[in-house]
Amino acid sequence: MTMLEDFLTYIKENHLVREGDRILMALSGGIDSMVMADLFLKAGIDTGIAHCNFSLRGKEADLDEMLVKEFAGKNNIPFHTKRFDTKGYAARNGLSIQMAARNLRYAWFEEIMNEKVFDFTALAHNLNDNIETLLINLTRGTGITGLSGMKPSSGKIIRPLLFATRNEIETYCNNNNINYREDSSNIETKYTRNKIRHNVIPVLKDINPSVETTLNDTAIRLRGINDIVSFFINDIRRNILYEKDNNIIIDIKLLEPYLSNKTLIYEVLKPFGITDTTLKDLYNIIKGNTGSRIYTDSHMILKNRGELIFSRLVDEEKEFFEIKNMVELKNLPFVLSADLIKISSGYSIPEDPVTACLDSSKVSFPLIIRRWKYGDYFYPLGMTQKKKLSDYFIDCKYSVIEKDRKLIMESAGHIVWVIGDRIDNRFRIKKQTREVLLIKVNNNY
Repeated sequence: MTMLEDFLTYIKENHLVREGDRILMALSGGIDSMVMADLFLKAGIDTGIAHCNFSLRGKEADLDEMLVKEFAGKNNIPFHTKRFDTKGYAARNGLSIQMAARNLRYAWFEEIMNEKVFDFTALAHNLNDNIETLLINLTRGTGITGLSGMKPSSGKIIRPLLFATRNEIETYCNNNNINYREDSSNIETKYTRNKIRHNVIPVLKDINPSVETTLNDTAIRLRGINDIVSFFINDIRRNILYEKDNNIIIDIKLLEPYLSNKTLIYEVLKPFGITDTTLKDLYNIIKGNTGSRIYTDSHMILKNRGELIFSRLVDEEKEFFEIKNMVELKNLPFVLSADLIKISSGYSIPEDPVTACLDSSKVSFPLIIRRWKYGDYFYPLGMTQKKKLSDYFIDCKYSVIEKDRKLIMESAGHIVWVIGDRIDNRFRIKKQTREVLLIKVNNNY
């Protein structure tokens, strides 16, 4: 089979592209992404291009952008590009450069998909990227999820090149005279991934010449096992925990049948910040007296008679914002855009939950963004009766963890928006509305 045939088979078997889908291709200008673009083009799939310039590599990054732009123009493909202040964003949010770049690009991809009506964003990760990720996670210490590698699809992200090795991609590129640019940082072994790529993989190939295929097949099998384990773990969680007064409660008697399996306990309690170290402490407080407690990065765990009480720790910096103006609103880490828009008759109101379309005359600064708390209420869009947020979440069948993450936006003491969910009916657009406050947030805020 040719690589194009392998590509079409892979996206069909993994249900990555449906008939009529529009795909936003994330193209860096490197060999993987340019080969992916060539395959999508030859497959006749409707695409657009997104190129990120992270302002980290000067002239080299500008030449990458020029190459991708020329490819888009030559093939009449819609082209989107954006320059990011990656270092500034990383400093403001206390992130590494790599994590800052990741957050910025994913948020921007989501924005383009919403505005330009793309169904998925395609990333050009290949089979070697997948096994490098597996080995990195194994080296750092991980559960079964970390050994499962990358998924062909995750939400609105697809990875249609995961079937292809780097050598296969290079061969296809040479045979089809595809232009690309080499990132000079790829040869620097100061980065963990490059150390694995240049120093570790060659040794493993000496031991097993087919190690790439072997490790990839292992990751696929572990991914299937992980799905089975996740189903089992979620079922245990549903049976042993419940919510009370904004805390998570576990009856120790219900936990006892599983205590002999520390790996299982770790997986069950991982959403509450349990690590290998805190797991040992957890066993001590289970055996200890009432009042014994430990802290994870996200929760305090308290023993109270026959129960374990998990109370979420509040990080005031991350969970409370006082927004004085539009500039501050736009600069929030999870806000993709915030604009005041003059409207006329026939204005189409966005329906996706990550967008709030508000009557600007009803909204006043400062805006408060905070975690919801018991006693909060609002008037859900379309309703004239107020409803407690706790009851609303129950009606929506939200899990404890989903509820735990919810932020609300407040204006003059009134809830304006359950962020990423539903606006308050009092702030909706009406016939007499002349100006809209349109706010979009990242799906992963």
